[in-house]
Amino acid sequence: MERECSSNELRNLLQAIKSSDVVESRAQLISKLSEFDSCEKSDVASLIECLTTYWEDFTCLDVSQCMLNKTILHVIAKYLGSDRFEFSIPLLALGTKASIWCGKHLKMTLMSTQDSQEEEHCNLFFQLLLEFLSLCASFVSALTRYPVPCDEALFAFVEKFMLEQLNLTKDAILACKRINSSCSEVLKVAQLVIDAVISLCQEFSQVVDWELCDASPEKDKSSIDCEEANIFSHVIDIIKCAIEKLCELGILAANDGGSLVTILNVSWKGVVTLLQLGKGALAVKVNVADIIVSIVSLVIESLRCASETWSSFLREPLSVTEARRTFVPVKFYLINAVKICSLYPCQAYLVYREITLCVLMILTFRISLSHGILFKVASEVLAELLEKTSMDLLNCLLNSALVKQELKLEIVDWLFIDHCSNSVSAILNSIYAAASMVEIFSVTCEDMPNARILLLGRVDLFLSLLRYSFDLDDDVKLLITRRLGWFLDILIDEEVYSSVLTLQLPVLYGSGKAMELVCEPMFSTILHGFKTFMIVVSSSLAWGEMEAFLLENFFHPHFLCGEVVMELWCFLVRYAEIDLVLSFIVKLCALMKSVASTESVLNPHSTLRKIARSVCVLLTYGTQSMVDWVYNSMVGDDRSQLLSVQNGALLLEGFPLNLLSDNMRSISKQRIVTDYFCFIEGFDDKTLIASSSGAFGIPVFTLSAFLQSLQVSISDADMKTLKLLVSVIRKYQNTEDKLMKDHCCKLLSETLVIISTMKHLYASDEMEEVLLQIKNLFISCPPVSDTHLYQCKPELALFIAGLGHMEMSEGDDCAKSNAVWELYHMLLREQHWALVHLAVAAFGYFAARTTCNQLWKFVPQDAALSYDMVSGNETNEERFMSELKVFLEKEMALLTITSSSDQHSVLLKEGLILKEMVKKISIIHDAMECERMEIHDENLPNKRRKLPDAMSKGVELLQSGLKVIGNGLSQWQPNLVDSTELLDNLLTHFSRLEDAIAQFVGLVGTGQVDAFSSSRE
Repeated sequence: MERECSSNELRNLLQAIKSSDVVESRAQLISKLSEFDSCEKSDVASLIECLTTYWEDFTCLDVSQCMLNKTILHVIAKYLGSDRFEFSIPLLALGTKASIWCGKHLKMTLMSTQDSQEEEHCNLFFQLLLEFLSLCASFVSALTRYPVPCDEALFAFVEKFMLEQLNLTKDAILACKRINSSCSEVLKVAQLVIDAVISLCQEFSQVVDWELCDASPEKDKSSIDCEEANIFSHVIDIIKCAIEKLCELGILAANDGGSLVTILNVSWKGVVTLLQLGKGALAVKVNVADIIVSIVSLVIESLRCASETWSSFLREPLSVTEARRTFVPVKFYLINAVKICSLYPCQAYLVYREITLCVLMILTFRISLSHGILFKVASEVLAELLEKTSMDLLNCLLNSALVKQELKLEIVDWLFIDHCSNSVSAILNSIYAAASMVEIFSVTCEDMPNARILLLGRVDLFLSLLRYSFDLDDDVKLLITRRLGWFLDILIDEEVYSSVLTLQLPVLYGSGKAMELVCEPMFSTILHGFKTFMIVVSSSLAWGEMEAFLLENFFHPHFLCGEVVMELWCFLVRYAEIDLVLSFIVKLCALMKSVASTESVLNPHSTLRKIARSVCVLLTYGTQSMVDWVYNSMVGDDRSQLLSVQNGALLLEGFPLNLLSDNMRSISKQRIVTDYFCFIEGFDDKTLIASSSGAFGIPVFTLSAFLQSLQVSISDADMKTLKLLVSVIRKYQNTEDKLMKDHCCKLLSETLVIISTMKHLYASDEMEEVLLQIKNLFISCPPVSDTHLYQCKPELALFIAGLGHMEMSEGDDCAKSNAVWELYHMLLREQHWALVHLAVAAFGYFAARTTCNQLWKFVPQDAALSYDMVSGNETNEERFMSELKVFLEKEMALLTITSSSDQHSVLLKEGLILKEMVKKISIIHDAMECERMEIHDENLPNKRRKLPDAMSKGVELLQSGLKVIGNGLSQWQPNLVDSTELLDNLLTHFSRLEDAIAQFVGLVGTGQVDAFSSSRE
């Protein structure tokens, strides 16, 4: 029966314990202490000191000594629950000694042999270990219930006790897998210890005036006395010790593979909780940067293990459950990293390279997963769980007011550094191979600037910054705006270019519970990101930089970059204030007027046509009044040739006539038809001979564009159009002049287009003569090398597609039917891929609408699609029908976007060609800039230079060489598809060479040149 122990009884019992030399006897005597309900408060210290003395610190495994220590624990537990408990150095010393002993004994026990005696000892020790851990948790919890005495010596003992206690907890967790029967109990007790330590540190933090102890140098510390400073130092050391040990436990739990989830949660949450104490003063002694690196390493290691497992062993599509099981712990690490970085942004800056590398790896991994069917779900889950959190981690650095502007600039420059140049061999080893998933996580901070494997990750990171830019501060928005040019430069890279056109990525839209995951093409993500960013910066200082970016890249030489910039301009036109938009349109129209010339209107690559194309695209998003104003400004009532050129350029580039007001549309139609009739009436041999202008036949081109734009019929032009077509064909056949043939071919192409838009013309009586003339021109007369007619075949395909609207006899004696058959035979034999596409599309349209039943008569036995795809020699009519079916099914399924490795390879090659083209243009531009700087020197007079006589002689040689090349091309008769493609390429380059030499001749013709104009040329 329990009773109270007097001081004399306690002293006598302690003396008896001291006199006993036998372990078993000493244990029995100590156990009697537990029979007493309590003792005097003054005697508790003596009791604890005695028990500390007799805690057996042996180095061998002995059951009796283990029992003695277990008895001591029972006695200590008795007094922990009494009202005489208080902070005591002896109790802390006992706990420290016991922790050290348990740690050593644990290692010895795990190394012991498994005989019967050792097994008994092990079981006893593990029970002792659990009891001691539980007792320590209770002891630490008890400490939090009493006022904290400001005693330096006590704090020193607390720090040592806590250190040894957490060390023992870590060793017990490491050993718990060897203790299968006690593993769950060890983890439960370990969690109690960790919770108790965190609570005790929180209690200690309350005795410190953190405002006075702030580590910042600007704080006045003169009011802090020595004792307060020492207490502050001890509290910091205790919290530091707890943080470091909790980090070790968190890393241990993470490396276990997920079985220590509770320890993982409580340890890292404890780290964050303790770092929140002291309002940043802990940064003096706690290495926060190392803690951040540790968490970042856990993120990278988790993803690396997943990539290795999936790339090596995955044979079926990954499930959502498995993907979430992998990425949820990663999100947990990221969330804790975000919390720590937001608390200590200056310390996070010290390891910004590790942080940014981690974010890049996550985004690159997401893109890599998007390429495989097996990993599609993983890519979506990663986007859902990790993308926004990883961006939050980066924003902790970029948005912090404590991080200086120049340091933020350093981070942005590090992220979006100019990428390394690519070699041709890189094309053969695409970054999308399965092995690349693992290679992503082998990149180090030193390798990061030149790591091409992270290239798409950089692109995705930049787009994410644009999409989440509403979270950024104004100074960061300005930094990002100044890197928009970098994005266009990176877009030129062939790997980025091919991915943008083929890749689909899962993207999160919305916020909070309204977040929605959408899988969309990467190009759409780019546009959405840029448009979001435009809205965000529209009311900030960064808008000036944004405007400059849009203006500087309006005529970007790379078509994909140009498309992006033009989309942004369209977005601006649609939503910006009308005055801002109109002022830009006015300037663009003025620029168009300044470059308008008759030689450039029919050249789709001329500056005039490029500006006209931009104007037309922008006007499709403008108001009706704006469209009316542009039409009046560029065309007006003037009938001059220059305005006719401007009108033609606008219509050829798709001027939005449907947006004109009714009155303006009517006036436009009347003017176009009138000019067309005037041209037809004046069309004869004399006009052809006299016309050396590149603008010859503009009325025909404008009518063709008008009809395609509005899809209207002009009955007055019906018969005259058919007569014009016949007249053009005859003039082409009767002339040998190269320039006249060129004019006739252009007119022929556009007239065929006009007729194809007027479906009712196919039913006219005059159509038979037109068919016979066309058949005679394309089949009966021309040699194979007639490149002019070859260039008319796309328009011919449009024309014969409309023959499905014409009634015809299917008899062999019908001249009209024979003409149609032969025209289809000719086109279906074409082996150029573009003409194959056009011819089959035309035949499909014709077959769906014609009343003819004998469709086989329209298909030759040697049609391009009839050939065996493997050998290219064997033909089969059934194969044509099979391929036609496949083609038509593909046409019906154009909305389905799928990419293949073949498409990716083709786009890689195309991207490399485009990149080289942009490089050449940049070199020419830089050279022109240098020359312009030299010419615009203040000391250089504005004078005209006399050119050397040798230049005139050189020009004559160029003209002679050009003529020889032209004769050679006209005599070449290719009969194979490869030769035909080569001839097309040669003709394209030859045409450009003609233009270049013509401009040079015009420049040198007078024998002198203006210094300033030469630089502009």
